[in-house]
Amino acid sequence: MAVRFLEVNGLHAWYGESHVLHGVNFHVDEGEVVTLLGRNGAGRTSTLRAIMGLTGSRKGSIKVRGTEAIALATHRIARLGIGYCPEERGIFSSLSAQENLLLPPKLAEGGMSVEQIYAMFPNLQERAGSQGTRLSGGEQQMLAVARILRTGARLLLLDEISEGLAPVIVQKLAEMVVALRKQGYTIVMVEQNFRFAAPLADRFLVMEHGQVIQEFTQSELPARLERLHEYLGV
Repeated sequence: MAVRFLEVNGLHAWYGESHVLHGVNFHVDEGEVVTLLGRNGAGRTSTLRAIMGLTGSRKGSIKVRGTEAIALATHRIARLGIGYCPEERGIFSSLSAQENLLLPPKLAEGGMSVEQIYAMFPNLQERAGSQGTRLSGGEQQMLAVARILRTGARLLLLDEISEGLAPVIVQKLAEMVVALRKQGYTIVMVEQNFRFAAPLADRFLVMEHGQVIQEFTQSELPARLERLHEYLGV
């Protein structure tokens, strides 16, 4: 039987006075890849941020492997085994690529070693001594993901990792997602690039106006494409 890694029920979130999530409901099973789809402003990034406690106020329920996390501080949520890779990547310009990689603390056993990370991302080993912001966009994105793999996180929240990158780099990131899934990682992706996300996810959740309005599986995708294009405006 599938084990629930993440269960979100009735999640509301605010930025100041702005009410951005209006009762989000979904779950993610251990080892599953789930993609949040929707137009800009639908609430996808806010959902990831709310899971991590990075919005203003929030209410509802967020259970991580059965532990209620709605009232926990962000650093306590991370210790439940969640790694968040934000859209802006957060690479420190004053640190080398390797210093950026080593910066986050280990939060749990079982994180990847530097050697394992360099085996997965050979470019990062070649650029280990380079200043963080002198890396290409693709290398910075790889570094942002690699950094959370060291921490021991087993649930990865990846926000728009393919955005603005060359097709050859996007293909490498797709291979990375496949490899991580094979290693038992659980992944929630926010993606605007549907062609990137389509072959990778086990399930797709469509968001609109701060709610999940549709859910379907990889096998249901061909039958849903036309309706999906209407939702996404693609």
